[in-house]
Amino acid sequence: MTQSVIDFIFDFGSPNAYLSAKVLPGIALRTGARINRIPCLLGGIFKATNNASPMVAFGGVKGKLAYEALETRRFVAKHSLSAFRQNPHFPVNTLLIMRALVAARRAGVEDTYVKTVLAAMWEHGEKMDDPEVVARVLDGAGLPAQALLEATQDPEVKAELVANTEAAVERGVFGIPTFFVGEEMFFGKDRLGQIEEAVLTAAAG
Repeated sequence: MTQSVIDFIFDFGSPNAYLSAKVLPGIALRTGARINRIPCLLGGIFKATNNASPMVAFGGVKGKLAYEALETRRFVAKHSLSAFRQNPHFPVNTLLIMRALVAARRAGVEDTYVKTVLAAMWEHGEKMDDPEVVARVLDGAGLPAQALLEATQDPEVKAELVANTEAAVERGVFGIPTFFVGEEMFFGKDRLGQIEEAVLTAAAG
């Protein structure tokens, strides 16, 4: 039987990407699916699709952001994600740490890197667009900070992140987190239940 794959269009800058990243391993365990994290630039996606963050898009809608905050609290409680904190420096420019994610994958330290940066961003409130802060965080986790930060200037690393972002837009992506099971697209952390159902349906079929 072919293993199902969940493509995860990912940028550290989205709090909902953090929340999704915490729940996806359970889905993978229950379904046998493999999570394929695809680094993309949320800002590039927004620019290409004329989209904007909820803070900008819905800031003038009475009650909308308050309700979004309520849904986040419900999600956090449901999945016991009590370590989650809104980053005091939000929004954070994630270009550096997203390029470093591409570099970390090439260096074979992707999982440790992602776990470390997600915690720094959405648990410890670090300013992860400051290279000195990023270096300190990575060094603290035993990661090769200097090598990863130097690799962010590698033309191939830069090009890969741009290509990923453009390919995501071509697939219909307009925001993060977005997921694909085969050609079926799902947007937002609130679709994770549907994603699990889609994987199980594909496996049964």
